Amino acid sequence: MPDILHILAHAVEDTARMIPFLLAAYALIEYIERRHSQGIERALAQSGRMGFAAAAVLGLVPQCGFSAMAANLYASRVITLGTLLAVFITTSDEAVPILAATPGMWRPMLALLAVKLAVALAAALVVDVALRRVLPAHVRGGYSGSAGDVDCHEHAEADSLLWAALKHTAHITLFIFVFNFAVGFVVEAVGSDAIGRALAAAGYWQPALAALVGLVPNCAASVLITQLFAAGQLSFGGAVAGLCASAGVGLAVLFRANKSLKQNLFVTALLWACGTAAGAVCMALGL
Repeated sequence: MPDILHILAHAVEDTARMIPFLLAAYALIEYIERRHSQGIERALAQSGRMGFAAAAVLGLVPQCGFSAMAANLYASRVITLGTLLAVFITTSDEAVPILAATPGMWRPMLALLAVKLAVALAAALVVDVALRRVLPAHVRGGYSGSAGDVDCHEHAEADSLLWAALKHTAHITLFIFVFNFAVGFVVEAVGSDAIGRALAAAGYWQPALAALVGLVPNCAASVLITQLFAAGQLSFGGAVAGLCASAGVGLAVLFRANKSLKQNLFVTALLWACGTAAGAVCMALGL
């Protein structure tokens, strides 16, 4: 049996190192959401046919609010399908704070973000421009409408910025601790060599499987993918696939706000396909 106290100590140590970085990141995120969310929404809604370019850049900001906002805007026919995809693909949820808090992961983090941005722009360009005459108008979107703000953190407006950041940091820190403990237990019980062989055996199926995990509309998906990548148990291509498909709570909001189940399933399939294709290309190029 694994040494539980040894695993627990490592989980506490690994998690504690991330807390200052996570708190700083979420304080910045709270500031952006509170002070600039309306301006960002106007930029998305008023950017026209090429709005996906602005949306892709805005989606890189590490939080889940933009994907939820974009889902509401698409359901209200304010933005196009390409703009929605651009936000979903570039959304990284918890990936950026976790990688930024992990020593030696800054360069891989920047590479991930660059690839996600390129994939988002390419996918949106195909959907909004190349397939504009092919897709039905009700799927393309981009009509007129309005969408209410969505607060994916679900904190009370009375909360101070610092208190909201502390609560979000505590929530994700607890999740990371549980994940670190679970991973440590599995590694000790199974052996790191066995885990590495199992992941290597997935071969070119790894991006497809990682993209499926990324579709889970919860921060747990991005945390899982990011932690496996940071630990060297998931390839760069697998991380790209999983994080391109990881739209945070965006998919959940889309299924709630948009009445057409067929459209929602189509968007979900597109998101999975984009992530899988991007990851497969990265693996083929040896990245």
